Amino acid sequence: MFSKLVNNQKTYFLTEKTKSLAFRKTMLLRLKSELINQEEHIIDALYADFKKPKFESVLSETAIVLSELDLTLKKLNAWAKPKRVFPSLLNFPSTDKIYYEPYGTVLVMAPWNYPYLLAILPVIGAIAAGNTVVLKPSELTPNTSKIIETIIQNVFNENYVAIVQGDAKIAQELLKQHWDYIFFTGSVKVGKIVAQAAANYLTPTTLELGGKNPCIIDESANIKLAAKRIAWGKFLNAGQTCIAPDYILIHNSVKQEFTKALRDEIELFYSKNPEESEDFARIINTGNFKRLANMLDNEHIVIGGETNEDDLFIAPTVIDEPSTDSEVMKDEIFGPILPILSYSNEDDINKIIRTYNKPLSLYVFSNNKTFANKMISTYSFGGGAINDTIVQFANPKLPFGGVGSSGLGAYHGKHTFYTFSHKKPVVKRGTWLDVPMRYAPYRGKTKLAKFFLKYF
Repeated sequence: MFSKLVNNQKTYFLTEKTKSLAFRKTMLLRLKSELINQEEHIIDALYADFKKPKFESVLSETAIVLSELDLTLKKLNAWAKPKRVFPSLLNFPSTDKIYYEPYGTVLVMAPWNYPYLLAILPVIGAIAAGNTVVLKPSELTPNTSKIIETIIQNVFNENYVAIVQGDAKIAQELLKQHWDYIFFTGSVKVGKIVAQAAANYLTPTTLELGGKNPCIIDESANIKLAAKRIAWGKFLNAGQTCIAPDYILIHNSVKQEFTKALRDEIELFYSKNPEESEDFARIINTGNFKRLANMLDNEHIVIGGETNEDDLFIAPTVIDEPSTDSEVMKDEIFGPILPILSYSNEDDINKIIRTYNKPLSLYVFSNNKTFANKMISTYSFGGGAINDTIVQFANPKLPFGGVGSSGLGAYHGKHTFYTFSHKKPVVKRGTWLDVPMRYAPYRGKTKLAKFFLKYF
């Protein structure tokens, strides 16, 4: 179905036009102009899809994209310049460099939760690295996907950057094609399907997935500040954020104080009736609403719990001490529901965290430096923060990605450029000297070879 599109892009790539840094920067500047012109339409589309507040749309989508684009334009020459490395004495005399070349034709598959940000951000990196791109946005956010289609078509020839709309069946057809690189953001379940499809052609991939992200609070933490920062990070985008805290692990001595502080912060953020707040988004569709509402059954709800299926509304909700085998604790929640579990010692923390696969994020709230550093070093996770939530995403100097089942590969800033670039090592040998040791006959050379390999 898409073989012609892919072949046309591969043919275009072979013209080597995309390898020109001047060409890449020209196209990125055109993209920037179009993104600025369309910003209000993008914000309107995000609201139409799931009532995303304008402030959140700017803060977590449009502003980040433009910031990343500006950084890429500023740093592209430096990123793309071959990097000289210190040569091995075994190759003396030589000059050794790493060259950054594009993979070729790239498939980017974007999710619905941040449908603009997570579609455009990897496209910027793929273009900057010199690739051609096919973008598959989410069918669950039709308004945002439509404005993205308009942007792409206004800026690019489809032989260079194309967009394909459609559902899971279309995604499956795209995965049947022979890509040079695949970049996927979404669930672990679909990520496994992408990885299996990529394996047919040994196609390299970046998989940005998720997991149950723990948020640990010890007795030394600033409880009021922790409640404020956790409420923001958890209920931003109605909890539909892959790096949001998934559950709280709090020392039992401060649990009651924290719960009260969290209730106060939620009310300050969204009023006593969050459904009437213009600052709280909605669940993406009926299927996800029912999945989340089912998690509330037979649980001890201490904050929120109100739902309205007609409005796809679920209030910011806190569940007290659910069992680890309950629905809310089985998999990533991906919604405005926050379980609180208490602990009395580090063994309790370890038992719960080790129940799950490596998460995408981990957070620690503590004024005890030793404890915080121990939590960060003990557990494997994609990225995280001490005394805050989700802010690691905001620094383009930090790589963003998962580990194990929470993802493969990383991007942001220069890391996006390098993700979409093959790092090609090249050794340029001098011709004025040629040490004969490596050549046959080898008799009497073994000890000398061991010496050189050990020390040089």
